[in-house]
Amino acid sequence: MSNGSTFPPPRRSRGPLLIVLAVVAVGVGGWLLWRPPGGGLFPAAGAASGSPSADGDAAGDDAPTAGADHPAPAGGPRLKGRTVLLDPGHNPRNRDHTQEIARPVDIGNDHKECDTTGTATDGGYAEAEFTLDVARRARALLRAEGARVVLTQDGDRPYGPCVDGRAAAGNAAHADAAVSVHADGSVAGNRGFHVILPARVTAGAADTSRIVGPSRDLGERLANRFAAVTGSARSNYVGHGTGLDVRSDLGGLNLSTVPKVFIECGNMRDPKDAAQLTDAQWREKAARGITEGITDFLTR
Repeated sequence: MSNGSTFPPPRRSRGPLLIVLAVVAVGVGGWLLWRPPGGGLFPAAGAASGSPSADGDAAGDDAPTAGADHPAPAGGPRLKGRTVLLDPGHNPRNRDHTQEIARPVDIGNDHKECDTTGTATDGGYAEAEFTLDVARRARALLRAEGARVVLTQDGDRPYGPCVDGRAAAGNAAHADAAVSVHADGSVAGNRGFHVILPARVTAGAADTSRIVGPSRDLGERLANRFAAVTGSARSNYVGHGTGLDVRSDLGGLNLSTVPKVFIECGNMRDPKDAAQLTDAQWREKAARGITEGITDFLTR
């Protein structure tokens, strides 16, 4: 049709014919420029426009990314601009450095050993392995919420760090919240989790007066979310059913200048608790409970 051979010779004005041909040309040109979504001149809706930037933690790890296991929250990252310190208790290599971890360090109101080896289940699953696994899982979840996450150790140290160094890491990062992940080593029959809160300590280098209040808020929210997500009961041997315990003998709390708590996720020496702690699916729930508690605190 482009040559107009099927049209009869014009007898009067060519104006209407030229208008029709112009309309057809525009229509054809528009059709040639259009492509189905994803296959034409323009990117399909929702195409990626860039890559994530580094989140700037001490190890230079990648920024929060979503995946099949840790999808991005539907409402967008709730913790953007927030820094969280995760402190995986002990270190899998501490057992090879008993002399180094036994040296005393100042915790403000006393001196205690640099670190310990931690406990283990009767089957030999070490607390240090558990804490590192849960912390890594929680890191992925927190990053998906937009947080910058700093770990005191990521299996990258020969031992430690010492308890005073663990507190210093959170202080140096100006963390908005800090959580030290542990599992207890009590006797069989003692079950459940508990959260340790800092007591008011003002001695030597320790002064927790400014963090006692916010740390309790963090601890209460953490205990509530951990119980809800994991289905675990609060400790039947610490905290009188509250799942909360206040202590003044932990350097990681005494020397902290940012809101910080410890969570003992269960008793490794109890067979029923140990069955949960050694289960990867349960550890994912534990990480999610910790993440939700932190998120609840930081978005309150």
